[in-house]
Amino acid sequence: MKTIGLLGGMSWESTASYYSALNKAVNEALGGLHSARICLHSVDFAEIEQLQHENRWDEAAKLLCRAAQSVEAGGADFLLICTNTMHKVAEEIESSIAIPLLHIADATAEQLVADGVKSVGLIGTRFTMEQDFYKGRVSEKYGIDVMVPDEEEQCLIHKVIYTELCLGEISDDSREKYLEIIGSLHARGAEAVILGCTEIALLVQQKHTQVPLYDTTQIHADKAVKLAIDQS
Repeated sequence: MKTIGLLGGMSWESTASYYSALNKAVNEALGGLHSARICLHSVDFAEIEQLQHENRWDEAAKLLCRAAQSVEAGGADFLLICTNTMHKVAEEIESSIAIPLLHIADATAEQLVADGVKSVGLIGTRFTMEQDFYKGRVSEKYGIDVMVPDEEEQCLIHKVIYTELCLGEISDDSREKYLEIIGSLHARGAEAVILGCTEIALLVQQKHTQVPLYDTTQIHADKAVKLAIDQS
C-alpha cells in the first residue's frame, strides 16, 4: 500500500473528515485491521486565512510548498491538498515536490464525467466561486458547464464557512440558507451541485436535498485510496 500525503489543517475540521474517510475506505477495501498509511502536515489555518484575505497568495504558496516538501520527506508517495481553495496555488506546490499531486478538481470532474453530468453548480469560498482556478479547470479540461451563485449568495456561503464551519459550528439556519441556494442553482439548470469547500459536507449532506451533491472531500479521499491500494 502506498503512503498518502496530506497537506491539512485548512481547516482541521475538514482534515479530520479526510482522515476518517481515508481509513474507512481502506478498511472497506482490504478488511481486517487494515487502515491507511498517511503522512500528514497540518498547518496553522490562522496564518493561511490571513494571507488569503489579504490577497498574499505568493506567501501562502511558499508556506504550503515547505509543508508539502516535509510531507514528501516523511515518505508520502503522492500528495493531497485537503482544501479546495488552496488549489489556487496547486501549480506552485506541485512544482516544489517530486511526488504526484492528486488534484481535487480533477477527481471531482472525473466523477461528474463518469456520471454524465454536463452542467453543475459550484459552492465554496468566495475565492473558489469568483476565481477561475477551479471552475475554469473543470470547464476547460472536462467540458462541464459550471455556474455559481449570485454575489449576495456567495457572500453568505463564504461567511458561514469561515465564521461557523471552520470552527465546528453547525447551524440549522445556515443549512436552510445553503439548501435554498442549492435549489436556486438547480432551478437555473444545474444537474448537480459541487460542495466545493471541504467543510460544507459538515453542514449539508445528500439526505437534506434531492439535488445530487458531489462532496469533494469524499471524492478526493476515495480517489486517493484507489491510488494507494492499486497494485498495477
